[in-house]
Parts: sequence; structure tokens; C-alpha cells
Amino acid sequence: MEQTIQKRVSVGGGSWVVVDVYGDPGAPGLVVLPGVMSDAYAWRHVASAVSAWPSVMVVNRRGRAPSGPLTDTYSLRTEVEDLEAVLDVFGDPSAVFGWSYGGLIALLAADERPLRRLIAYEPVMRPFGQHALPDLKAARQNEDWDTTVDIVNRKITGLDHARIEALRADREVWEALRRLSAPLYDETLAVNEPLPATLARRADHVDLIVGGTNRGIAPYGTAFDDIRRRVPAATVHELPGQGHLVHLEAPAQLARLIDTLAG
Repeated sequence: MEQTIQKRVSVGGGSWVVVDVYGDPGAPGLVVLPGVMSDAYAWRHVASAVSAWPSVMVVNRRGRAPSGPLTDTYSLRTEVEDLEAVLDVFGDPSAVFGWSYGGLIALLAADERPLRRLIAYEPVMRPFGQHALPDLKAARQNEDWDTTVDIVNRKITGLDHARIEALRADREVWEALRRLSAPLYDETLAVNEPLPATLARRADHVDLIVGGTNRGIAPYGTAFDDIRRRVPAATVHELPGQGHLVHLEAPAQLARLIDTLAG
């Protein structure tokens, strides 16, 4: 499936989000909502490999170009309202897929409006990244994006020194990570907001996916288990051999699983 258009959607507070549309822009299909340290461009290989829907709409959440700024009133509620604005513009989608923080946003949106199908890959929730908030705040105040990327890789996701240095050695990759890290403090703060005891109460069906290498292991596997307890009716799937960055490391495998869930 090829990208056909980009559409700008106005949202609250004078900001906006830009949606990359693959396939038929007039046919509501699958809405994809990336999480932190990611954007629509990073999901292009997944979107182009999906074939079970007539269209795939990948949201560039606010805080990453070409979408607008977070604004001073940013919160988890802001993200839910942004997703609802996208859904209002594109009509009733067949499914919403959220990755990581995007999965949490989608689950909360499904508390407020009906969704036929909601798919979430390793959604996160509090206390994810909470211990790193003081360091992230200091790095943001100094606009020190190298330190911000180091904090998320070392203190939150737990990458070893060799892998971090390999990322740093690739200038193009490291620059992309620096660019995507600018909203990280605010987004991690939002992830740690209180949640209702039950999520996605207005979704007809919820699929929760965990990578096989993360199951039961902090931080992503334990956050997944916390989410699962809040969506007791969800169907749980494991993607063997994959971790949190599946959209970069195995996009075709993830697209095949998403297609099988079209139902």
C-alpha cells in the first residue's frame, strides 16, 4: 500500500496534527498511533505492508514535525482529544492500533467513544519512566537532547552501553532520536497520570500484543501486565522473538499480525 496524501487536522490549543494516509483516503480503515520517540515516518514500513484494510492512517502526534507544538496545557487528556479529532475527520475506522504510549491513549479514548476494534502493542502506564522524570526535566530545561536520548535508552529502556554507543555512532539515527526526544519529559509525565481501574470500556473488541522477548520483563512486559489487568476482556497475543521496537526491526512481521486481526 502506497502513501497517497497527508492531511492536517486542527486540534485544541492552537496546535494541529498531520496524518499520513496510505491507500484510499476516502475509505476509513486502520488508524495507527505511534508512541514516544517515534513518528509517522518511523511507521512507514508497517503501514505500507498492511493489506487487510483499504487505508492506513498514521498520526504524527503533536510535538513532532510536521505536526504542531505540545502547548503549555499538554496532558494525557490532550492526546485523547487529538485522537478523537482525527477520528471525527476520517470517519468511523475499522480499527485503531496504538503502540506504547499510543496504545495507552487509544485505550483511554475507547472509554469515551465506541470503537469496533482496538489493537495495542505493549501499551505503557505509570510508573513507566517515573524514576527518570527529574533527570528528563533537567535535560529539557538545558535543551540537552543528547542527554535526553541517553536517559531514555539507559535509565528507562535499559539498553546496555554497547548498544547505546552503536546508536550514537550512526549520526543519522542519533540525530533522529535527538529530534524526537524534545517532548519526552512532558510525555513521560503524562504517562504517569492516574488511570481508571478499567480501560477501553466502549471498545467492541480489544487485542493486546506483547513482544516475546519482553513478556514478564521490566519495563515493557511489566507495564503490559498492568494494562492487561485493566482490560480483562482483551485477547492477548505474543509476537515471538520481538521486542518493543518491532516497527523498526520486524515491520513485515508486525503487519502480518495486524492483518490477521482484521477479523
